[in-house]
Order: sequence, then structure tokens, then C-alpha cells
Amino acid sequence: MAEDIEKLKYRINYQFKDRNLLREALTHRSYAAEHNLQYDNQRLEFLGDAVTGLVLSDWLFSEYPSMREGGMTKIRASLACQSTLADIARRLGLGDFILLGNGEIDSGGADRDSTLCDLIEAVIGAVYEEDGYESVRKWLMAIYKGIFPDPSQCLSGENPKGMLQEYSQRLWNQTPVYSVVSVEGPEHNPNFLVSVSVNNCEAQGSAVSRKTAEIQAAKNLLKVIAAADPSIFN
Repeated sequence: MAEDIEKLKYRINYQFKDRNLLREALTHRSYAAEHNLQYDNQRLEFLGDAVTGLVLSDWLFSEYPSMREGGMTKIRASLACQSTLADIARRLGLGDFILLGNGEIDSGGADRDSTLCDLIEAVIGAVYEEDGYESVRKWLMAIYKGIFPDPSQCLSGENPKGMLQEYSQRLWNQTPVYSVVSVEGPEHNPNFLVSVSVNNCEAQGSAVSRKTAEIQAAKNLLKVIAAADPSIFN
């Protein structure tokens, strides 16, 4: 059973004036089929996908005036990919409100990435349809900026060690050097502190394994470098 639709406004910080439009955004095709409805959220999802791309393009164009098209394209793709949108939907608790058919409910559809991605895009499309671009832009930006205060950093999660190595070889003809600073804790649950350095830049990362600590260190060093040189993502 879906959560009371009236509570959604507190989760997403937006109150729909048109309840029918909101209900359409929350209606999965499986629910529509079981109840012989003439609508589901796929049309709004289509609209929301396009609106999201425009809002993100607007943001990145203003946020990074010196970044080339290739870098902005990569960041936008990461911010608008299925897993990112599904994670945003989870943070907002949208899965509690979706209307699903019984088969989808039984198979855990309310927490499926593809379903949640379509759901939040449908809600975005509905906000745009009801209030226009400027309203959806402000609303969506508040959500994104709360999660990604520096949107360029979302790229470092893809392959931070590979990205750091590619950047350092291209710019300085050097490879990053990783070293274990310390290992603490019991043998069954150690904590590795690892340092990475290149071209007089250094950062550290810690984790329960050396490999994961190296990844964290690379991610942290990328943040340091990107603060001084946004072209790292070009």
C-alpha cells in the first residue's frame, strides 16, 4: 500500500496544486494495467528526462565557465544516470508513494533502480508541467546542490585511481605514488591509512583494506587538484 499522497509534500518540499497530475506521476504502468487506467507515468517520465538534462546543462554552464564541452557532458551524464536519479529518489522517499501492481510489489519494484529513476523523472516532469521551467529549476537545484555541492566531484567516484593516473601523466608525465602510512586495529578488522602523492600534491585515505584506502586517497587528491584546475574533467 502506497503512503498517503498528502505526506509527499513534506518529503520533496513541493506541494502540487493538481492532484491528478501528481497521481499520474506516481502511477507505474503495472498499476495502470491492473486497474484499467488510461494513464501511467511514462509520458511525464519522458518529459522529466528532457527537463533534467536542461536544468543540469544550465547549472554546469554557469558553475564552470572555463570547462570545455566534453567535461560538462561527462558530469551531466553522471548526475543524470539511472543510479544517481534512483539514489535521489530514495533520499526523498519516493518509493513509499509509488502505485505499483501486485506483481511489482511482490518483486520489490518500489526499490528497483529503473523504477525509481522513472519515478523521479515523472515527478520532475509533473513539476515542470504544473509550474514551468523556473520553478522546476529552483526546486531541482535545491535537491542536487544538497547532495552534490561540487558536481564535478561526482566523476571521481567512477574510477578515481585511473582518473588520477591519467591526469598526472598527461599534465606532469608522472604517476601517483601510494604508500601505507599506518595500519591500526585488530587483525580481523584493520584500518589502513594510505597516502598518495604526485607533483608535490598529497592526500590520504583510510579504509578496512589497502585497496579501498588507496581509492579513497585518490578521490581526495582529485578534489584537491580539481579545486585548483577544473579542466581535470575535460
